[in-house]
Amino acid sequence: MVFVSRLHHTGSPMKVRTSRSLGLSMLGLALFLKTVSLYLRVIRMTIKAARRMSINQQRLKQSLETQSQLHMQVEALGVQELDFSEPQYLVECRVQSATSAHGLPRPALAVRNLMEQARFAHLCTVMSRMHHRREGYPFGSLVDFAPDTMGHPIFSFSPLAIHTRNLLADPRCTLVVQIPGWSGLSNARVTIFGDVYPLPEHQQEWAHKQYVAKHQQGTSQQWGNFYYFRMQNISDIYFIGGFGTVAWVDVKEYEELKPDKIAVDGGELNLKELNATFSKPLRKLLSTEAEVDDAALISIDSKGIDIRVRQGAQFNIQRLSFEEGKAVETLEEAKAALWNVIKKGRVQNLKK
Repeated sequence: MVFVSRLHHTGSPMKVRTSRSLGLSMLGLALFLKTVSLYLRVIRMTIKAARRMSINQQRLKQSLETQSQLHMQVEALGVQELDFSEPQYLVECRVQSATSAHGLPRPALAVRNLMEQARFAHLCTVMSRMHHRREGYPFGSLVDFAPDTMGHPIFSFSPLAIHTRNLLADPRCTLVVQIPGWSGLSNARVTIFGDVYPLPEHQQEWAHKQYVAKHQQGTSQQWGNFYYFRMQNISDIYFIGGFGTVAWVDVKEYEELKPDKIAVDGGELNLKELNATFSKPLRKLLSTEAEVDDAALISIDSKGIDIRVRQGAQFNIQRLSFEEGKAVETLEEAKAALWNVIKKGRVQNLKK
C-alpha cells in the first residue's frame, strides 16, 4: 500500500507540468490568433484606403474634365473669364467696361430695377432644431416679396411654413431673385444676404400697403393668418447681370439709389403692353441676322430693354439699347424710343 501510494504521489507533478504546458500553448495560440486578426484588420484598412484614394482620383479626374468642358463652353460663348487672383479694382474695371459697352445700368441700379420688376424669389433659410436630422441644412422655398423704398424685401409668411419657423430660430438667409421670363444662365439674377425678422404690430398695416401696391392683391388674398417680415439687415449683394457683368454690389450704394421710374411704374403691365405692340417688329428686326421664331421683352430700364429670343428650342438674351443720352422714364417714351430704333433698323444696338 505504501509503495502504491508513493507511485501515486510521484505522478502528480508530471500532471501539473503537463497542464501548465497545455495552458501556455493555449495562451500562445490566442496571442497568435489575435496577431493574425490585427494583421487582417490592417490589410482591410489598407484596401479601403486604396479604394477611397482611387475613388477620389476618379472624382478629381471627372472634376478636371468638367472644368475643361466649362472652359470650352465659356470660350465658345465668347465670354472672357475673370481671374480671381487679380486685384479687385481690375475686376471692377472689367465690370464697368461691360456695363458701358452694352448700355447697361450700373450694377447697383440694375439690382434695384430687378427687385422692382420681379415678383417671386427663392428664399434659403437654415433648418431649425425642430426638424431633427435636417437641422443645419439649407432649406429653399419659393416666396413672393415686395421691396420697400430702400430696396429691402418685405415678405408675407404663414406661421405654419417651414421657412417661417426657420427664420424665427435663425434670421440668417439669402434671397435669390431672377429676372422675369427666366430661360437660362445668361439671364440676370441677384443673391441678397441678410437677416429677416417679423415686423412689429404697428408696421403690419404699412407692410400690407407695400405688398398690395406691388402685387395688386386685395386684402382677402394676403390678409388673415399671414404676417409680414422684412429683411432688416442686408450684409452682401452678389449680382450676375449677363453680358459679362458679375459684381459684388455695395450695400450702401444700393440702399441710397432710386430705381428707374420705368421699372417701377406699371412693371409687368408695361411689359405686357410693349410685347403686344413690339414683339413682331422686334422678331423681324432680329431675323435680319438669323431666323428668329419668337422675341419677347422681359425687362426694361431707362437705357434699354432685354429681349428673350427663341430659335427653335434654343433661348438666348439680347440687349437693345435706346438712343444714347435719352433716358426713358414713361411707357409712352419707351414706345417712341423703340419705334425709333426699329424704323432705323438699328441692329448694331443689339448685344448678345
